[in-house]
Amino acid sequence: MQLTDAEWEFIEPYLPIGEYGPYPERLRRQFEGVIWRFRTGGQWREVPGEFGAWSTVHNRFRQWRDARVFEALLEGAIAEAAKRGEVDLSLVSVDSTTVRAHHDAAGMHLDPDTLADLEKAAEEAEKARQKGAARRDKTGRAPKTTRSGTSGDASDAGASSG
Repeated sequence: MQLTDAEWEFIEPYLPIGEYGPYPERLRRQFEGVIWRFRTGGQWREVPGEFGAWSTVHNRFRQWRDARVFEALLEGAIAEAAKRGEVDLSLVSVDSTTVRAHHDAAGMHLDPDTLADLEKAAEEAEKARQKGAARRDKTGRAPKTTRSGTSGDASDAGASSG
């Protein structure tokens, strides 16, 4: 994938170039290599040689990532679109699998008595869970009980015989 001159003119100011940094034509090829990698989903080692050595493209990507270049580029694109009046916020979405809200954020209101009852029930459930966990043997299974009510372990055999 090659960038058009207009696209490159927009992107270039966001890419940091040090005093002894890469030549602009190499920088452009490396940026195109990064785009190629993410568009195709290929491995870094599969980046075609026309973009430069794969390790150089990868290292340049890491430098840009660490310098937050891609965030600045995205913000610049949004600002440019806003300047043109082309921002459509109806396309913004939030993935609910990664965003969690407290129940208060959903408008759920509980009277103090109900909240106290729920907290008491949660405490009782936690106590029962801990009590059940303490009964488990070393294998992680609950001990089997016999008709006499004992677990049938060797430790119970001595207790019932005497």
